[in-house]
Amino acid sequence: MSHSLLPITTIADKLNLPDSYFEPIGRYGAKLNLDILSDPAFPPRGKLILVTATTPTASGEGKTVTSIGLTQGLERIGRKTIITSREPSLGPVFGMKGGAAGGGKSQIEPSQKINLHFHGDFHAITTAHNLLAALIDAHVFHGNDLDLDLDRITWPRTMDMNDRALRRITVEIGEKKGGPVRHTGFVITAASEVMAIMALASSLEDLRRRLDAIVIGVSRAGKPVRAADLGATGAMMALLSEAILPNLMQTTEGTPAMVHTGPFGNIAHGTSSIISHQMGVRLADYVVNEAGFAADLGAEKYFDIVMRSSGIAPACAVLVTTVQSMRNQGEGDLESGLPNLARHIQNLKRFGVPTVVALNRFPTDSEADLRRLADYCAGQGSASALSEAYTKGGAGATALAEKVIETIEKNPNPKVEPIYALDETLEAKISMVATNIYGAAGVTYSDKARAKLQQFHDWSFSRLPVCIAKTQYSFSDNPKLLGAPTGWTLNVTDASLSAGAGFVVVIAGNMMLMPGLPKISRAAGVDVDARGHIVGV
Repeated sequence: MSHSLLPITTIADKLNLPDSYFEPIGRYGAKLNLDILSDPAFPPRGKLILVTATTPTASGEGKTVTSIGLTQGLERIGRKTIITSREPSLGPVFGMKGGAAGGGKSQIEPSQKINLHFHGDFHAITTAHNLLAALIDAHVFHGNDLDLDLDRITWPRTMDMNDRALRRITVEIGEKKGGPVRHTGFVITAASEVMAIMALASSLEDLRRRLDAIVIGVSRAGKPVRAADLGATGAMMALLSEAILPNLMQTTEGTPAMVHTGPFGNIAHGTSSIISHQMGVRLADYVVNEAGFAADLGAEKYFDIVMRSSGIAPACAVLVTTVQSMRNQGEGDLESGLPNLARHIQNLKRFGVPTVVALNRFPTDSEADLRRLADYCAGQGSASALSEAYTKGGAGATALAEKVIETIEKNPNPKVEPIYALDETLEAKISMVATNIYGAAGVTYSDKARAKLQQFHDWSFSRLPVCIAKTQYSFSDNPKLLGAPTGWTLNVTDASLSAGAGFVVVIAGNMMLMPGLPKISRAAGVDVDARGHIVGV
């Protein structure tokens, strides 16, 4: 697509950016200067539109395509718009799902560059994370002055690749046989706490504070040991100094786009950086921001974690759904799957955000099925609009854009609130999400999870929000329990502390932090043609 793309200077001109506020990287990309956030010439003025979805199938429901198409559609109807999108991980690119830069006529370009090495942000985050891991083992080797308990070092290593062989490893800390041995492992870079920190940091000063606060393990006296105790923060800051700057890109129709950070949507909060959101509302009238997975994960985490840090409440939510996802939730029957849609709509209303349902059209969808979805939305008191962004680009999303604008103008200042207060106990916060959003009857805890939550309370972390990690394929912690189940129990099996990111991770079920490649992966179809162009991504 590069032959039809606009120079990045033209994209910057659309946002009225002076040359000093962006640094081009090649012809079609740039890094944005953090000084934008403090310049009175760019006051916050825009409204944020949060794009989420109903419970997805394994292939996804086109949430990214719809987000990009909506951005293009808003520009087509004369609104100054920008999209804030996550950076793709190589895990899905080479695994099952594929890239995360959209598709068809609604992509962020150059999509192949974005889906692969991009501007090196993932490399910087990976290196900063692994520097801290290396400093931990070097500290132990050189005498362990912090008296770290080797069995309670919690900081893993990371890489941005699906490699199941690295989930559990044993390291020998020493240059001769007989040195200390400890068990650790790798997580994929999107699951790194450094990634979550980068996405939630609001400034360089805030980034430093969050890196300082990372808890890497426990001393033999039972006290938390932090990255600051190892003197790691300065070097990590140096490695992240370019990665903290959002990337300015464009859609296939030349609409401005920011692509920045890529935290997981279950083990972390699953959306692009707060810095990009804060820049977006200063540079455009409307900011389209996608949240990971379905609304029970990405949207809930936006309201309960991200919004508390950024202070940016969405003016509207767009809930993407498809005929295939509803049929999947109904085990083949559309009507049986519709309660899943109803619960997502009602959950968004519970947060207080006005909602429009985007009916993302697939080629196999019948007119009757699409009408049924629209009628069902109306019965739930929610507006809806057809989206055909994949095949028609912005032209296929103008109806959705107009419906979103209409919804915002009817209620320009909605009272959007988190589902729980921070002064509740960790257990109370978990229960509120489980019962009010997931539809659970209650929560049970393993002994290990209960002991860790008590430890976090004793360390004075009980005022942090909770980030519940569970399957994306069901409201419950069981991926096979479809629809809108009730009467079930959320089983909390473990918990971990992301003190730098500023949340407690609550694990329900078996969370895979280092995915593995499938038998036939997407890597098999990726190549470079005779002209040197990448194909198959």
